[in-house]
Amino acid sequence: MRASLEVADIFRAEGAGYRAAQAGHLSLTQLKVMSAIENCRTAALGGHVDACADCGHWRIAYNSCRDRHCPKCQGATARVWLAEREADLLPVGYFHVVFTLPAEVADIAAQNKAVVYNLLFRAASETMMTIAADPKHLGARIGITAVLHTWGSAMTHHPHIHMIVPGGGISLDGQRWISSRPAFLLPVRVLGALFRRRFLTGLIKLHAAGQIAFFGTLAGLADHRLFLRHLAPARKKRFVVYAKPPFSGPEAVLAYLSRYTHRVAISNRRLITFDETGVTFRYKDYRRDGLERQRVMTLAPHEFIRRFLLHVLPHGFHRIRHYGLFASSARKASIARARELLAVAPPPEPVEVPEPTAWLPPCPCCGGRMTIIETFGRWRQPRAPPRATAPTGSRPS
Repeated sequence: MRASLEVADIFRAEGAGYRAAQAGHLSLTQLKVMSAIENCRTAALGGHVDACADCGHWRIAYNSCRDRHCPKCQGATARVWLAEREADLLPVGYFHVVFTLPAEVADIAAQNKAVVYNLLFRAASETMMTIAADPKHLGARIGITAVLHTWGSAMTHHPHIHMIVPGGGISLDGQRWISSRPAFLLPVRVLGALFRRRFLTGLIKLHAAGQIAFFGTLAGLADHRLFLRHLAPARKKRFVVYAKPPFSGPEAVLAYLSRYTHRVAISNRRLITFDETGVTFRYKDYRRDGLERQRVMTLAPHEFIRRFLLHVLPHGFHRIRHYGLFASSARKASIARARELLAVAPPPEPVEVPEPTAWLPPCPCCGGRMTIIETFGRWRQPRAPPRATAPTGSRPS
């Protein structure tokens, strides 16, 4: 069901003015995302006409843009991805671990997304793998599914990594499964200290190699001494690593993944109004507790678009990554070994099933089977259906 207000409505109304005001300051990727969202499920992308075999009701369905930043196009992608992950779940507790960058570094990341986000992934995953392999802690090789989020609830820039980690791993000699304590995986202060050292060391190396750039108020950081001075407070600051209690079961893990893996900066459900005062939406203020946490914010349309585009990722950048037991190169063998050590029967081999033909939503009038009777290309309009298939009162939904 279409939301009463969508991000696409704001982009269609204000996008042209924003592009004109920011001419020369928007990347090609950002411009493509704006265009995709504006055209999603409109005649610009073509579509098809469905008709009910029972009552004759017909409707026009326009094609989706399938852009990963579009609030309307993530549902189907998430369902396919989750179906593939379900077979990989192990019958153990799973932990949710979050690695967050401090503000001094987040500003640099905003201007160097690809290299700094890659460093964030690498530093966080290596930290988890190193501490987990230490015999003083777990002494095992663990599996990690990591997801990058770059936003806070108010769409400000807040890069952080969400990780889903099984409560245990395979011993370093590969001969047994080592379980973590029921409500404890790894010490977060130890993780935070190593994460800070690995990340800042990597960032300094990137600067020395000339792989990061600075613009605007940060332009002076191109000087290596000023750059080191800028990082000095971060060296003393605690890098926040947060470990939530374990999930209650595999179903809870999948429910979490369905909410987090394909999320975008703001969903259409959070939008309230769009009028002469601006764009009003709901957000959470995590500095408050209880009912006070739920807040409402109004932004000028151009500021709303600016914040949304802050979170457009570079072309080809992977925001979901797997490490350790879940790394793609050895995933199948590692999961099979883990199941063997846990004395769990392997999941049944997937059965090849033909592609379903009844993938269209049922008829909104009678629940009957809908079939495609016509397709049409970009910027084309469908032909009017024959009168025999369109009874009085039936029209496109």
